[in-house]
This record gives sequence, structure tokens and C-alpha cells, in this order.
Amino acid sequence: MATEYITLSRADGMTKNNTPFAQFKIANEKETINLAVWDCSPKMGPQVGQLVYFMNIQDRNGKKSANANDMRVGQLAGESHPLYHLIPRPTKRSDWDTCLENLLGFCSDEKLKSIITEWGSKLYDKYDKWPAASGMHHAFPGGLATHTYQMLHMLEGLYPCLPYPIKIERCILAILFHDYGKLREYNQAGETQEDMYLLGHIYISAYTLQHVLEKAGIEQEEVKCLIHCVLAHHGEKEFGSPVVPCLQEAVVINMLDNLSAKTDSLEGTGENEYCPALGTHAIKK
Repeated sequence: MATEYITLSRADGMTKNNTPFAQFKIANEKETINLAVWDCSPKMGPQVGQLVYFMNIQDRNGKKSANANDMRVGQLAGESHPLYHLIPRPTKRSDWDTCLENLLGFCSDEKLKSIITEWGSKLYDKYDKWPAASGMHHAFPGGLATHTYQMLHMLEGLYPCLPYPIKIERCILAILFHDYGKLREYNQAGETQEDMYLLGHIYISAYTLQHVLEKAGIEQEEVKCLIHCVLAHHGEKEFGSPVVPCLQEAVVINMLDNLSAKTDSLEGTGENEYCPALGTHAIKK
């Protein structure tokens, strides 16, 4: 008997043999599953929000997969459906604005405050439609807004507790722009674009922020520090970071990025399922 799930995210790809597949995150009230569906072309359902049924799901050491002919696609779940509430949604604009307003209360650099005010509004309007990844974390439309907001909101609580001084304007701006390049790495459906391979989101993000800062007349030493925070947000070179954090602000941003991304990855991983972001299996208690 087939089990009913709702589709939370989808990313399409091609195997080495040039056959299509799709990577899905599906869920019901009992479990969340990440699985590859072989021979599933981009024209086939399901899309985010649609119900889907599987007759057979294979499990190889925590990595789950199925064949397209074992999948049945159902209707788009309406608000009355019991699984509808599982669909992830972006952070509300009101929460984003309130968080930035509170953070601006900690700021003293008027030039940087002006940039935060201007771009905080502009970026939400872009991020609330875009995924933060194709599968690792916040892989849903608006996931980029949620991931960025989580970092800002954690900074809001962390800053008053830090026993050493940091320039919070650097943290805010670097967080706002650290994943800007994902607007060009992915499309709104979460499909990878050529700029992921040609440039990468870290370079695109740093380049964009540098242009914004220089246009606003920010001194070069401050520009350099801010760009370092973006370049170093992955923390280690083995994780794709061009440089390793060497400013307090860069360390804070890297830790907040990890905290948001890895906890979201774990939350979206099923019981005893392998979680690539952690390099181990998820245990749910």
C-alpha cells in the first residue's frame, strides 16, 4: 500500500549516464525523507506542495531512493489538508523588519546604517522568493530569506552577551550579503545555474557588496574588513572558503551561518537517515 507524503522541495539533475533524476524532500506527520527518484524528468511531478505516493522506497545505508514508476503524483494540497502545514514558508516581512530595526539600535556608524536600511528592504524582496540551496539546507522558495533572517535574529540576541567588542554593522551587512550570489547560483525552482560553476556564490556576494560599499564612499580599510567577512563565511578552505576567518566579526558570521544551516539540515533529515551536512546519521528523540 502506498504511503502519502507532501512535497517540500525538489531539485532536478542528470546522472553520469545522462538520465534524469530528481532529489526530493517529502514528509508526513510521521517522518521526513530525502530521496532521489530515478528516471524522473523535470516535466514529471510532483512540485512543492503536491501530494505524492510511493509504493517502494529503497534504503542503502541511510540514503533513500525510488524509481519513477513506483511513484504516484497527487493533487496540490489545500489549506484544509492535514499535511499542508508542513510546507516551509519564508520568514514574514514584519519579522524581518522588526529584527533589522532592533539591530540598527545597536549601530553607531551612520554611513553603514544607511546602507543597512536601504538594502535590508531591497534584499528581502529578492530573498523571499529564492531557495538557499537545492537540498542541503533551507531548500524551498523563500529559504534564502529564512536563512538570512535566522542569522540576523541570532545576532540580535548574541550581541549584547558578547564579552568582547565587535563592530556589529560589519556583521549585519555581511550577513545580509553573504549568500546574495545564490540568486545567480539557483533559479527560483532550486535548479543550479552556470554561475554556480563559473563564479560561485561567495565571489558574486563579495563583488556585489564591494560595489555597494564603494559607491557609498566607505573607506577602503572598512571595505576590506567587510569583504573578508563575506569571503570567510564558510569558515574552512575545505568547505569552499577562499580565506579563513581572521576577524572577530568573521568568526561570529561563520558560526551563525553554520548554526542556521546545520540545524535546518538536521531538522529536515529523517530518523537514522544520513545527513551530509553533519557527516553522520540523524537521530530523532
